[in-house]
Amino acid sequence: MDKIKVLVVDDHPMVLEGMQAMLSQIDFVFIAGLARNAYQAMELIKADMPDILITDISMPEIGGVELAAKLRKEYPVIKIIAMSTFNERSLISQMVQQGASGYLLKSASREQIEEAIITVNGNKLYMSLELELSKKEQDEMGKVPMLTSREKEVLSLIAEGFTNSQIAEKLFVSPYTVDSHRKNLLTKFDVNNTAGLIKLAAKHGLV
Repeated sequence: MDKIKVLVVDDHPMVLEGMQAMLSQIDFVFIAGLARNAYQAMELIKADMPDILITDISMPEIGGVELAAKLRKEYPVIKIIAMSTFNERSLISQMVQQGASGYLLKSASREQIEEAIITVNGNKLYMSLELELSKKEQDEMGKVPMLTSREKEVLSLIAEGFTNSQIAEKLFVSPYTVDSHRKNLLTKFDVNNTAGLIKLAAKHGLV
């Protein structure tokens, strides 16, 4: 199995050191880099694109929510795991709306980090067990469909008004494959047409 490349972003050196120590104990993980802020993270991504980005939610200048939004536009294939302390819970649903696939507390154990990476790498949503969301928060997060990186790309191009054949050309796949992704998106968002799809995707901040 190829190693999963993980990049960690946090403005606290102690957190970065702790994450590096724990990630280095996970044999299927390759540490692609450690960044102190979003700018450093973007530089590291350009040099060697990671599979997964684990980012602090609250950082000076550009926070995790803005970084996730930027990555969703520029590097939709990168999966994002948000990381925070207890009192930043209100930002988690925003992170999910911007495409984050997982959430970890900074106090997470190595086993939890390992589980989060495996889950998110498998295109599933991972939420820390210690996270006790209210019913309303759970409902809100449950409304955001989990999309594969390819579905995110197709959705973005649909929202820009490209046809199936144009999208196929851009992504180097067949129009049949694009049509299949489009149908999957309609099913996941539980809508009947493209207009409804774009409207709902925009509401969740996915386009």
